[in-house]
Amino acid sequence: MGPTRRSIWSARRVGPAGEPPAFVSGLRGRENGGVYAAALRFDLHVPASRSLKAKRAAVRPIVDTLRHRYHVSVAEVDYQDRWQRAAIAVAVVAESNHHLTEVLDTLERFVRSAPDVEVLDTTAAYLEPED
Repeated sequence: MGPTRRSIWSARRVGPAGEPPAFVSGLRGRENGGVYAAALRFDLHVPASRSLKAKRAAVRPIVDTLRHRYHVSVAEVDYQDRWQRAAIAVAVVAESNHHLTEVLDTLERFVRSAPDVEVLDTTAAYLEPED
């Protein structure tokens, strides 16, 4: 059996709350021997929510649309017990750095334009080769 290859994820903040959207195209993608992969995490505020059911009604369409329209892996990853907060994570694998950046930009624009939620923070993490 050959040597194992470990991968390292590096995270970069895209922009704090209150600033105009700073799309991830400004970040450099990472090349990993032909594998281009990244994950985005969106911390969301659902101001009109007064229950977990109302939060789910606001977040579920975002998750479903990301999954079905953009064909990415997506999950609600934090704040499941809070009725005005949500965190969703999206994983993307692409054939080129250019395509990866385009998809990440598109996903971020979609989430930021979603009704009933405010994006508090966005974090991008890229799969990097081991040095």
